Amino acid sequence: MTGGAYRHFLDLDQIDASDLRQIIDRAKAIKNARAGLPKGAADPAKPLNGEILAAIFERESTRTRVSFDVGMRQLGGQTMVLTGDETQLGRGETVADTARVLSRFVDVLMLRTLRHDYLLELAEHATIPVINGLTQLTHPCQLMADVMTMEEHRGPVAGKVAAWTGDGNNVCASLVHAAVKFDFELRIATPPEYALRQDVLDWAAAQGGRVSATEDPHAAVKDADFVFTDTFVSMGQTGREQRLERLDPYRISEAVMATAKPDALFLHCLPAHRGEEVDEAVIDGPQSVVWDEAENRLHVQKAILLWCLGK
Repeated sequence: MTGGAYRHFLDLDQIDASDLRQIIDRAKAIKNARAGLPKGAADPAKPLNGEILAAIFERESTRTRVSFDVGMRQLGGQTMVLTGDETQLGRGETVADTARVLSRFVDVLMLRTLRHDYLLELAEHATIPVINGLTQLTHPCQLMADVMTMEEHRGPVAGKVAAWTGDGNNVCASLVHAAVKFDFELRIATPPEYALRQDVLDWAAAQGGRVSATEDPHAAVKDADFVFTDTFVSMGQTGREQRLERLDPYRISEAVMATAKPDALFLHCLPAHRGEEVDEAVIDGPQSVVWDEAENRLHVQKAILLWCLGK
């Protein structure tokens, strides 16, 4: 790191709303400024020239890995990608020691893991910024791309209504954080056995957020501006057939989308499983913005990197 202030990007509920707004607005500016440039071309200012990101993946990844790597290159920096088998994180070496060592070699760390405690311990002992690339509890980078996408298509998100149906998972938890920080209403529909963690709902209530939970997907989606879901069987989860059977009433079909506003948008963080959590006619239909949503991971993560490094 070249010096100056740095900040961790761990979870949306830990970051001031004004900072999150700054990141979204900068991501939009970054995207607009690159119009017409080849994907491999660096941004003219190369603000991260000479800086290195160590991206640690304990879980599989397509969008997070590629977007962080391409983002660093476009910002003029470099990326070092490490998989779980290539590090001794939490096994042959403590997480704290890994944080101290990597802080001597690189300028910023990104961790994708199913151990949220690893993320927190890494941030506690690192002397460089740490970014949450996904844990079993939250996925904040994804939600920043989602908010950017919502605003690209429908203007300011404050005051709008979003609906989530399906598994109350890590993406859903970060959607709750986003709803509070960006001031939109969120209705969540899950079966009780796959409900979102109560502490996340309690946090939203304590913050005065307009977040509600129900078992009825039609009630959640009714007159919504945005409809979200995610895969019903995430990485590392067992009991696939049982989960699919129980969650099937929460699948986003054309009939479910018809209960939302006529111009409602469909969002999905991908990878998607057509015929499971969403029908092909929806995700590949005119109301879907999933490809813009995927692209915006790149622009948002560049803005997150710059915010973390104080650039």
